[in-house]
Amino acid sequence: MRILVISDIHANLTALQAVLADAGEVDETWCLGDVIGYGPDPNEVVERLRSLPDLTCMLGNHDVAVLGQMDFAVFNTEARRSLLWQKKALSPANLAYLESLPQETLVRQTVSLAHGSPRDPVWEYILNTLVARLNFGAFETDYCLVGHSHVQCVFHLDAVQNRVVLEIPKLDEPYVLKPRSILNPGSVGQPRDRDPRASYVIYDDVQHTWTARRAAYDIAEVQRRIRAAGLCHSDLSVQNGTIPLPTPIVFRFLGKRCPRLRRQVVARK
Repeated sequence: MRILVISDIHANLTALQAVLADAGEVDETWCLGDVIGYGPDPNEVVERLRSLPDLTCMLGNHDVAVLGQMDFAVFNTEARRSLLWQKKALSPANLAYLESLPQETLVRQTVSLAHGSPRDPVWEYILNTLVARLNFGAFETDYCLVGHSHVQCVFHLDAVQNRVVLEIPKLDEPYVLKPRSILNPGSVGQPRDRDPRASYVIYDDVQHTWTARRAAYDIAEVQRRIRAAGLCHSDLSVQNGTIPLPTPIVFRFLGKRCPRLRRQVVARK
């Protein structure tokens, strides 16, 4: 099957629509959470997701928080502001839909699905090979798909050499999957790897390939809606493919492990 894998839409309808159009026809869609948070379109994104056939969707930490199941105090100021606004903006029907989604790790054939990590599905970031190694014991399938970090990457456990390797698949080139691996499709609505285009993956469970892709969209229009909603903090994030708080952490770890990614990092003043 040809499966669309997405994560961290963050209430960015324009980015989501661009991904759906760019991906073309798929057999299933797997969404790894954080449907809402940060962006200006929480209701529209939930409704668009609900309309997709053969959808598997789970909750991320922002979704859990807007449902009142996580203290807003654990979020940075920008995230907290958007969650407070979205909690008021979301319709009862869309809140009920989010409440129906699972938080725990799911299993689909030879693949596990989690938002953060298999050992802490809602909150833990897998940002480096050490944390990845600790998580390989938390799932039994060949592969585990995660989101949360907003960075397209693959952690592969090399059992022969007893090491975990970080790889950044080349865009639009099928990456042949190797058991066992932890794979991240990146973020649809707010990438954190200095490429502002919406990030997603096509997973082929017959050919066992993972194809990282990007979809351009009208960033200026999203910025306009962000300002209209009073969420101006996200303008820079959407334009540059960053978000202020976690970015240095993400690149401190990933940049060391992957020279190609490190060269893409723009030093922050």
